[in-house]
This record gives sequence, structure tokens and C-alpha cells, in this order.
Amino acid sequence: MITIAALYHFTRFPDPAALRAPLFALAEAQGIKGSLLLAQEGINGTIAGSRSGIDAMLAHIRALPGCADMEHKESHAETMPFGRMKVRLKREIVTMGQPDVDPRARVGHYVAPADWNALISQPDVAVIDTRNDYEVAIGTFRGAIDPQTASFRDFPAWWEANKDRFHNKRIAMFCTGGIRCEKSTNFLLAQGVEEVFHLKGGILKYLEDMPEDQSLWDGQCYVFDQRVSVGHGLVPGGLATCHACRRPLQPEDLSRPEYEEGVCCHHCANEYSEADRARFRERMHQMRLAETRGTRHLGG
Repeated sequence: MITIAALYHFTRFPDPAALRAPLFALAEAQGIKGSLLLAQEGINGTIAGSRSGIDAMLAHIRALPGCADMEHKESHAETMPFGRMKVRLKREIVTMGQPDVDPRARVGHYVAPADWNALISQPDVAVIDTRNDYEVAIGTFRGAIDPQTASFRDFPAWWEANKDRFHNKRIAMFCTGGIRCEKSTNFLLAQGVEEVFHLKGGILKYLEDMPEDQSLWDGQCYVFDQRVSVGHGLVPGGLATCHACRRPLQPEDLSRPEYEEGVCCHHCANEYSEADRARFRERMHQMRLAETRGTRHLGG
């Protein structure tokens, strides 16, 4: 059984580039795969591997400056959900494009999964899903507002255009693991919203802790690995993904005329050039060759 750890932590890394090589070397030594992002504002990512390997990685990360109290969330899978290990340097560990946003200064009120249902059921509470539109499409909380944003960068503009809808409302926000809400709640507080809340541990923690018969969650939660989605108890949801646009696909979507494995789906049929499609077809060809050799192509 593979252990999967999702983590993030906002702290000050004066030289994130210096942290990259030791993290990657430890991951290689422990057989860990996944993705970690490093920036001056902290660390974010999901990694997978053996129990001992994940423990070694988490111990290393918690020994980094300011990371001793970093929390993480775990789930499990029968097969490795990542093809390789990546440790990347970024300007932001979750991109909002707002240089004045600083979750280390202040954030909204954390709400535990056990208390979330009661909060979002109150008539004076507006519930906002901060995730991308394709994530919301396969599952969200009952009654939640979908900003229909293609990117987290779009959220500030959406708020500016819609803020009058929320006059005299308390705002409850949620995302997959909690990291977007760290920034979005700090942003709303700076915009003058007085009462802002967010789901501690995100949807993943809610689905782990909340019994399904008491849940206000409908559908599945998109995850950024080869499981594609998870449901209550963090059980893989059985969806596929388009290797071109990365959007989730229902089983019946694979039979649509626009679908070509690894090349396009009905969502992105008009979004790529023929040169892009040729590149995607070559990637699929190399993946199939790797499969016949009993190896795994890095693009898979």
C-alpha cells in the first residue's frame, strides 16, 4: 500500500533554491515520487511512497526553517499515483498574483470538519468554492457558490465584480487541502470583509472525517495525481483524466467522438493546435512503447 502525503506550509525561505537539491536527493534515495513546490513564501506539494520513505521526507521538511509545526494529510493507494519526483522553484507556492497577500500575517477563522456543516447551514453565511471550474464540476458542498474561475489568479477579479452580492454576509471558503483559503481569506480580510471562515484541512480532511450519511458534500473531489478524484473515506473515485488538458472525465466521456486518448477530450477539442496534437500523439506513442518494455514513461 502506497502512502500519499499532501502538505503545505507558509514560512520564510530566504534561499529556496538551496533547499531543492537535498529534498530531491532524499526523495530519490527513499523511492518517493510526486511534486513539491518551493518559493520564498514556503512549500507545497503531494508526495507518495512507502511508510518509512514518507516519514523520512516529512521529518526533513519539518526540520526546514519555520516548518516544525507543518501539518499534512494522508491517504493511501494500491499503486503509485505519480510517475516521477519533481521539486520545482516557483514565485508562489499557490499562484494568486497578489503580492500584498501574506497568510503569515492573518487568515480567516479555521473551522474543523465537525463544525463545518453547522456553519454553512446558517442563512447569513455565503459559502464560496475557491477551486477551478473543472474541479467544482465533479463535486462541491451543497449550496456553495461557484465563481467559475479557470485559475486561482482569476479570484480577485471575480470578487471585485461580485462583492456587492455578499453585503452583510459572513463568508465561508473551502478548497482541496486548505492552501488556497490561506490566501483567499487573507485577501478578503484586506478587502474589508469582517467575518471570514475556512475549512481546516480542506475538502480532503472533511471527506476523511465526516461520515457519508452526515455529509453535505455532493460528488467527488478532484486530486492532482493519477487517482483523479476521491470520495468519502478518500477512496479513489474511478474517474479518468484527459492527458492534454488535465480535466476529469466521466467513464462515458471516453466514448464521445471528440475523445482521443492522450490527445484531446470534449472539453479541449478546440483548445490546441495541430502541432500540439502531434506532440501529444508522440507522447502517447512513447508511453505505449515504455509499457511494452515493462517500464513507465515519465509523461505517464
